[in-house]
Amino acid sequence: FDLNHYSPVSGQSNILLCFPPTPLGQRVQSGLITPSFGMKGNGSASVLRGPVPARPVPQPHPKDEDTLVQMAEHIPAGMRTPMCAHCNMVIRGPFLVAMGKSWHKEEFNCAHCRTSLADIGFVEEKGSVYCEHCYEEFFAPTCSRCQAKILGEVINALKQTWHIYCFMCAACQQPIRNNTFHLEDGEPYCEQDFYSLFGTGCHGCDFPIEAGDKFLEALGYNWHDTCFVCVVCCASLEGQTFFSKKDKPLCKKHAHTVKI
Repeated sequence: FDLNHYSPVSGQSNILLCFPPTPLGQRVQSGLITPSFGMKGNGSASVLRGPVPARPVPQPHPKDEDTLVQMAEHIPAGMRTPMCAHCNMVIRGPFLVAMGKSWHKEEFNCAHCRTSLADIGFVEEKGSVYCEHCYEEFFAPTCSRCQAKILGEVINALKQTWHIYCFMCAACQQPIRNNTFHLEDGEPYCEQDFYSLFGTGCHGCDFPIEAGDKFLEALGYNWHDTCFVCVVCCASLEGQTFFSKKDKPLCKKHAHTVKI
């Protein structure tokens, strides 16, 4: 039955077309739909929309912007006479201020190696202070990419730890930080680049089929399961007998009564 030569019932109007028009001249196809269902998961890609760029050569990451390393402030004598946080004695000369407390200069030392921290950087860990060397050795996690110790904010991803500037999108090379990302061939991609490079678009709504979306394949296209509907009455065609004209799905009721 060729819908191209069929005249619509006189007086029929107000037909809702859910899809944009396509070129004329295509014949009717019919059959029981047997879509292949799937769930889009992280890292999966069904349609390649563009060439995958070669990953840029890793660049040295800048020093941690939010470094944990602090410096004690030197306060001259005569300003005030605070209590030392280490020995609980009154300080009657120059002293240090660190972590909101006051210290005798000679008593502000690394908890492990006892190196003076009066004039070098220190890191607080569980109420104690450590020089950078001891903190790196005993506490700091190692970056999975550059293998250096992390003395700032730690990104936990893929069961590994990273500097912020070492965990980057393989395409745009921007830090992913705590945003959503997807894997492709073991490489992380930010959401925008992943869908532009590997994303599968829904033929019904033109939006991407994202991770976790249920979708089906029919008429040579991918569809969200909720988008594969009759273009006239918008009845779901999932698992139903359907007809098509110009790549538009039609239910059995409207297949021979509508001219598109």
